[in-house]
Order: sequence, then C-alpha cells, then structure tokens
Amino acid sequence: MRCTVIGGAGFVGRRLADTLRRAGHEVWVPARGDRALFTRDLGHVYYCAGLTADFAARPFDTVTAHVSLLADVLRANRFAHLVYLSSTRLYDTSQLPVGDEAAALTLQPASPRALYDLSKGLGENLCLTVAAGRAAVARLSCVFDWSADSPGFLSEWLIRAATERAFTLDSDAGFVRDYIHLDDVVGALTAMSTGGASGIFNVASGANVSNGELAEVFNRLGWDIALTRASPVQRAAVCSTEALRSLGVAPRDVRDVMASHLEGIKPWN
Repeated sequence: MRCTVIGGAGFVGRRLADTLRRAGHEVWVPARGDRALFTRDLGHVYYCAGLTADFAARPFDTVTAHVSLLADVLRANRFAHLVYLSSTRLYDTSQLPVGDEAAALTLQPASPRALYDLSKGLGENLCLTVAAGRAAVARLSCVFDWSADSPGFLSEWLIRAATERAFTLDSDAGFVRDYIHLDDVVGALTAMSTGGASGIFNVASGANVSNGELAEVFNRLGWDIALTRASPVQRAAVCSTEALRSLGVAPRDVRDVMASHLEGIKPWN
C-alpha cells in the first residue's frame, strides 16, 4: 500500500511511519514545504502535522498545521483515503459526562486555549465535509511511551523510572487523564486507514486514570513515587470507544501497559 505520513518526524508520525515500513508498505514522509505533496499520488494519507504544547506561542504555525496545509491537501485531491489526527481535548470544555463523537462541542472563541480547539475543529470539519467519505478523524487522548524524548507527563515518569528508583512529582493525586500507548494509537490509525473508515473516532482507552493510581503502579512494583498534593479525583468526560472497537481495535489499560514495562526494567531484578 502506498502511504504518506504528513508530520512523520513527530512523536506519533515517526512511530507510525516506521511501523508501516516494517509491514512492507511504501511510505513517503514529505519534508516541510515540499510542493510534491500537491502533485503526486499520496495513496493513504496520515495527517499527523500539528502543535500541542507550544500552540499558544505559535498561533500562526498552529493554524497552518491544523487547517491551511490540510486544506491544500484536500483541494489537490490526490489521495485514496486520509486520517486526520485531532484530540479528545475538544471535550475538556463540554462539561458532559461522556466524550461522545456525535456530541456537540462547546468552544469559546475569546479563550486563549480556543485557538487549539477551534483550529482542530475546523480541520475535522474540512475532512468530514469536503473529502466525499474518504476521510476519518482520529481524536487522540493522552499518548505515552518510554522511548527517549517521548512528550507528556506520564512519558516523563516512565523515562525517569529507567534510571531513578525514587522521586517526587509536583502534581495533584486526583488529576485524571485517559492514557493510550503509542503502539495502540498506531494500530488504531492503520485500522482506520486500511478499512477506509469515515467519521470521527476517539482513539482512547475509554478509562480515566488519576495520577494517584499511576503512582500506585510504580510503588507496587518497587519504586518510591510521591506526589506533592493530595486532592479528590477530578471529574472529566470519559471517552466513548464504541466506534473504535467496532474496527476491531481494543486499546490496553494504561496500568497494565505500565506494569508490563516496569517489570522488564527493574534494575534490581
């Protein structure tokens, strides 16, 4: 299969491109600004370009990555299928108990945070309205891994755990997130693409896990992890995973993935 990974130098895109190559697919990762993106046959496109942590400091780059470049790819119309990476962060302001793909979103244009939400929402809208059923939206929850330079709070814990047995984290025990391992994300994205899926899919585990629960996994396996603040468990929307599971994708529980990894790296084994 011919595949194009836009944003293939990033955290998710890099693992995705490597996995596709190992599976025997023809994979092209275009360099930034490569105009061939609009003239060659792209095959199955994985649109991984985007900004997360630094979106507020780079507003124009954020809009370009989330919307403008995407619009140019869709306008050129030289693809068989496209998967657009969005985020379950779109549910953060909804106040709904369940993050359902079909639910209406609550977005606040005057909020500085809204730049991220609105640009991702517009990217989703373009895919769903102009790609004639040949595009799907993957709303990713908090993706983690333990490879060097993996971004995110839990990834940093796991990277430190390889060399440190005890440390204190400046965080609230009750803060919750839906975590999904990078390999499960790659599996979900490839299932969406090869199956020609359309619509929106939460790429999530479907379970919110608190920082306190994560620390318990470390401590049970021999680490000494402390959190600076005790707090009640936060209420947050639980991501529905029915649509994802209908594709045959069943993400693993973050606690099981962590435990398996930590058992293999115990320096005192």
